[in-house]
Amino acid sequence: MRRLATRFVAGDKLEDAIRVIKTLNQKGICASLDLLGENTTTPDEARKTAHEIINILETINHTGVRANVSVKLTQIGLALAPTLCVENLSLILEKARQLGNFVRVDMEDSNVTQATIDIVCQMREKGYQNVGIVIQSYLYRSDKDISRLVDGGISVRLCKGAYKEPSSVAYPKKHDVDVAYDRLTAALLDGALGHNAPSVSSDGRIPPLPALATHDVRRINYAKNYAGKINLPKTSLEFQMLYGIRRDLQDQLAAEGFPVRVYVPYGTQWYPYNMRRLAERPANVWFIVSNFFRN
Repeated sequence: MRRLATRFVAGDKLEDAIRVIKTLNQKGICASLDLLGENTTTPDEARKTAHEIINILETINHTGVRANVSVKLTQIGLALAPTLCVENLSLILEKARQLGNFVRVDMEDSNVTQATIDIVCQMREKGYQNVGIVIQSYLYRSDKDISRLVDGGISVRLCKGAYKEPSSVAYPKKHDVDVAYDRLTAALLDGALGHNAPSVSSDGRIPPLPALATHDVRRINYAKNYAGKINLPKTSLEFQMLYGIRRDLQDQLAAEGFPVRVYVPYGTQWYPYNMRRLAERPANVWFIVSNFFRN
């Protein structure tokens, strides 16, 4: 498990992650830093995590790396009290705004989907334009959610979804998830045009409105073709991938002129992170194992 973790997790400490990001930056690739851990159990632990994320933002600013941050709301108190979560997220977003950086709120299991969207929209209403969200294409509700977020000009990272969900809320078949992914991709790219197609910022910290998190070449090709069809500039669409997976594809897309951002997790919680992901869905096991032996 440790060997597996070192392939997909940058290390135990923030400085380990910064070293990884500097290497990615040299190849023209940006990063999203993720402090491992979720479902904190006490208010003190949630506040401590929030301050650690603030330290990440300060370190990014100090080192000058091309990166922003990702945060799970259960890390900062969502399961304990929504008010605590909002308080902590506000502190993080305020620091990010002061430093000219961006925060992506990760999506967790379907039990907190609505709460996550509501809190992100609440932060936008409070004036924090530097916050985005993740939407999962395997949820039936995602078409409606994407429509709401696109109308609000909110940056969305679209992924397929890695949590074990019942067929009552998520597509059980891969084909249907893929069809939904392409449909939602088109909605995001159309939405970007409707908001004047903002590009990735020159320092690599603020992403375009659509961010497509996938290692599936067919989904990537669909997005590239659709973007060309509607004349969306390459710099107005970002492809995102996980650290240690399809490094060849990351390099290829960057060479083609597309913004590429790698999700770089770090921290001491690598063991429960990997074990829970592998235990939740058999597809995750095959995905990780198959990518362990390739670039």
